[in-house]
Amino acid sequence: MRILLVEDERYLAEAVRDHLLASGDAVDMTESVVEAEIMLRGTPYDVLLLDLNLPDGRGIDLLRALRRAGSVTPCIILTAQDQISDRIAGLNAGADDYLVKPFDLHELSARLLAVARRYSGNPNPLIRLSGDNGGAIEVDLASRSVVIDGQQTDLTSREWALLDQLLRRPGATLSKAQLEEALYEFGAEIESNTVEVYVSRLRRKLGKAVIHTVRGVGYRIEG
Repeated sequence: MRILLVEDERYLAEAVRDHLLASGDAVDMTESVVEAEIMLRGTPYDVLLLDLNLPDGRGIDLLRALRRAGSVTPCIILTAQDQISDRIAGLNAGADDYLVKPFDLHELSARLLAVARRYSGNPNPLIRLSGDNGGAIEVDLASRSVVIDGQQTDLTSREWALLDQLLRRPGATLSKAQLEEALYEFGAEIESNTVEVYVSRLRRKLGKAVIHTVRGVGYRIEG
């Protein structure tokens, strides 16, 4: 997923970023409300992770402004404010979930996946695909595992990130630019053939029938 993390506690922000990067997500970070507004206008993020108390303003005001403007970007609030009234205020402002610091990074990952599934319209984490010659492929989005004809298949974090993007939009053709957005955070160098390389690797592991090329447009997985 492409994630925007708005957090001013440097050690926490770096820990969250490193954990998510290791899982194959792309993470952009800022500790500023103003910078977050600019980044959200320019990039289609899959999820916003938002602290409430920031150096130049309140996260909840940013969230309210986003919702008033019609933004549907999923948002999980990360905060040390653990009063019930604070949680209610955050949820009423448009947050999809709420995590109180300190929190377990694996719980954060689980909540991210749950929110992403709800927005994709498919809350079921288990997806079944047909491979070459009718082979059975089971993808578990929650555990990030792939089983082909009963055998576990290992994917790298980047391979998983690309597969995840396609699976969360079944039947939709995603352009090379859209897939690059999902694979790399701001400042990362993107080689011209990066998407093609990972598509080729996935086809070798999953079978050529899984990912379809729409010539001149992009790639898709059938729903």
